[in-house]
Amino acid sequence: MKVYLRELELPFRHPFTISKGTKTTQPDLLVGLEWKGKWGFGEAPAISYYHTTTAGMAETLSQKKAQVESFAMTSPERFWHFLHHLFPNDPFLVCALDIAGWDLHGKLLNKSLHQIWGLDPSKIPMTDYTIGIDTPDRMVEKMIEKPWPIYKVKVGTEGDIERIVALRKHTDAVIRVDANAGWTLDEAQVKIPMLKDLGIELIEQPLAKDDWEGMKILYRTSPLPLYADESCVSESDVERCAGHFHGINIKLTKCSGLTPAKRMINHARNLGLKIMLGCMNESTIGTAAMVQLSPLVDHLDADGPLLLSVDLGTGLHYQEGKISMPEGNGLGVQLNSGLFDLN
Repeated sequence: MKVYLRELELPFRHPFTISKGTKTTQPDLLVGLEWKGKWGFGEAPAISYYHTTTAGMAETLSQKKAQVESFAMTSPERFWHFLHHLFPNDPFLVCALDIAGWDLHGKLLNKSLHQIWGLDPSKIPMTDYTIGIDTPDRMVEKMIEKPWPIYKVKVGTEGDIERIVALRKHTDAVIRVDANAGWTLDEAQVKIPMLKDLGIELIEQPLAKDDWEGMKILYRTSPLPLYADESCVSESDVERCAGHFHGINIKLTKCSGLTPAKRMINHARNLGLKIMLGCMNESTIGTAAMVQLSPLVDHLDADGPLLLSVDLGTGLHYQEGKISMPEGNGLGVQLNSGLFDLN
């Protein structure tokens, strides 16, 4: 097996602001696996508040590239376990390789991933469209620019309620809010009832990721469902979220890929938790991996390619919140030309 990698900077359509800061490009690591004339692709965005860089991932992979290339691709699950032990401190890198492994596996079997897993494409939830923090007028402009049945609106700063009020004047669409750990318990207890009155569907990560005592209080008193994001990074976090959150947001990049994400979904179901699959501004490559898995979950946040002005592949189709299962084997998407030599 041959391993290829490329570091990229993918520009956003609009500056993207959350409670943790603003960025205009998304650093991204693209990986390719080639074996028996077939190619598998995966990606991992680099996120600064998880202390991950594309350069760091590329250097780590380059150092152990020969070991990855020596692996006999018999099953993606075995490949993930191999990677998990080879790169124990780099779940983002493991995610990119795990997605590529599944893509390659599907192409070798001439099957899509949802066919391998026995999933029904008709059960894909609608995806939301994210509006980053901005002035109320600019947020309204972004919303009008992209008519959509479900919005995820970033909050977590001063003026949260005023921004939602401004948006609500122009739409009766479903609105979810994501505080990205930007509130204190006192702020959340004031804002959440007001957001309920504004018709908000759910709240994502209201408090700091390690404020479990605060979340226990908020869980008992919140009139809206609360979903963990920063508090639910890996498999070991799922159990603790029960009794503190009503649901979890699983992100492939954080949890280290499709292989552990499938286990997290099963675990969450057994605990009675609702499940969202969320993006970290992946292009079509990483987003297609989420979509292949999405018939298993309740909510979908798969709008990464819509937020970027440059994409890495084709094959995903969006229509007013509906996202079609890609056609083809593996992930079902095609890499744009010029990124790797596929000959």
